[in-house]
Amino acid sequence: MGDIVYVDEEEGKKRLMNNAKLYAKVLAKFKSDTSLADFVAAAGDQDWEKAQAAAHAIKGVAANLSLIELARQSLDVENQVKGNALSPDSLESLKACYAETILQVDKVIAQYA
Repeated sequence: MGDIVYVDEEEGKKRLMNNAKLYAKVLAKFKSDTSLADFVAAAGDQDWEKAQAAAHAIKGVAANLSLIELARQSLDVENQVKGNALSPDSLESLKACYAETILQVDKVIAQYA
């Protein structure tokens, strides 16, 4: 099994016409997104409809920004909450993935800012 890819920087830049500064700017905006907090709160309340919407939002943003592992894990939790359930391990894994993604995003931002 290969290394986990948190940020596919080349693919992300391609999506923005290879404009690295714009990619860094969009990644910086991603850091203020509240979808993870929304997801954690909704899952804690077992509000599966809101949890699904938040997971879907995370997945979409992550996919569009080429945040590979976050997109993969958010798809997994989105599928779980569609069934009105969520594994505690999946929730913890998503939170850890999100934190690591932010660390990797910061490195990309620093490189192009």
